[in-house]
Amino acid sequence: MTMTMKNNTPLNLFKTMTTNFKRFVIPVMLMTLLFGKTAMAQDRTITLDEAIKLGVESSNVVKLSRSKIDQAISEYEQAKDKANPSGKASFGYDRAEIPYNTLKLGSMTLGLPKNDNAYLGTASLNETILGANKLKYAQKSTELLTQVARLDAENDKDEITYDIISQYYTLYKVLQSKKVVEQNLKTIDEQIHQAQRFFEQGLVTKNDVLRFQLQRSNIELNGIDLETNRKIVNYNLDVMLGLPETTQLMINIINEDQRQIGSLSGYIDTALASRVEVRQIDLRSEVAETNIKNVQANTLPTLGASASAYYIGMQANPLPQSGTFITPITVGLSLSWDFSSLWNNKNKVAEAKIQREELSFSRAIKVNDVKKEVNQDYQSYVMALDKIKLLQTSIEQAGENNKILDSKYRSNIASATDRADAETLLYQAQINLELAKADAGLAYYTLIKSTGKLNK
Repeated sequence: MTMTMKNNTPLNLFKTMTTNFKRFVIPVMLMTLLFGKTAMAQDRTITLDEAIKLGVESSNVVKLSRSKIDQAISEYEQAKDKANPSGKASFGYDRAEIPYNTLKLGSMTLGLPKNDNAYLGTASLNETILGANKLKYAQKSTELLTQVARLDAENDKDEITYDIISQYYTLYKVLQSKKVVEQNLKTIDEQIHQAQRFFEQGLVTKNDVLRFQLQRSNIELNGIDLETNRKIVNYNLDVMLGLPETTQLMINIINEDQRQIGSLSGYIDTALASRVEVRQIDLRSEVAETNIKNVQANTLPTLGASASAYYIGMQANPLPQSGTFITPITVGLSLSWDFSSLWNNKNKVAEAKIQREELSFSRAIKVNDVKKEVNQDYQSYVMALDKIKLLQTSIEQAGENNKILDSKYRSNIASATDRADAETLLYQAQINLELAKADAGLAYYTLIKSTGKLNK
């Protein structure tokens, strides 16, 4: 009995509750925090094709471009509707009160009722038979402007795609650079450890140790800058791809060795045939040509046909009754010609021709700009490929140097510092190759974009 009372003292109960809390509650809380954090920030390895697909699908700019195409198509359909006959129908009622209803005409007296009713209904149909092709020219212009809107959408899609590609390769370069920092920190830690051991043995001074520690601090600062850049680029990509903003993106190794480069003239010819800007100027030139014909058509006559029917009733009852209404029906042709346009229209035609000429100059300027842009991007890509070849050679050299110093280190001829430096040089050369591949990849897509074939 005494034993039972002792075990149930408030102190023992508190200790039991504390033990259970540590044993069960704390692990559950830790697991919740761990999985909660995992749910909030998830890693995702993504390829370039996946990134482009996600970015284009979620881009509001692309969606806006599509709505502009729909608007242009609607305007084109409205222009076609104008070629249909126009029709109108109306029905009206008038009540006439005639206080003074007697009219004397010489010896004759004309008497009118004190009041009367009148119903007037009309229905008409009008069709332009010969309208100087103005409706045809209006349809042609809106059709061409619809094609311009589609090209705007293509251009917007290309810009979005290129922005995604640029951010993708930037993130890859940052991730590769972080690997360099991690490797350098590992190497410098080994050097600090060795320097401290040598300092304890009196083989080096304290200044040698501090020099390695300062070098480590500088590497850590570089690592902080890289991590900040990674967060910025990663966030931008998450937003562009429509992913949760906490998604941590990872990128596999990029291989740029399989692409073959063609001739400069081939890329220029492709650009002149495919670039949206050049094609748009060509379409606008067609619009300008159509506009000239439309203005010139103002000097020609127009011929129209019409048919009209009337209902005229004089009874209070609006329903037709025999002998109380008449229904005239008319059919006619009308020919009109504003011949003053023969001398008033010439300046309008001159203005339309000037606009066409301006587009011709704009096209020549754009063609030269495209040629220069393609050439610059082509040379940049060639240079990037040359850098890859040179870095592949430097890797072979760094690898051979690493083998030699490893052999010397094993034979106590080279120091651990020299051995670590050789490993760092080899690793740096390997990372430099990956960075050069990323630069070459971006240079390739820049060249393809300049030819107008980025999404084709």
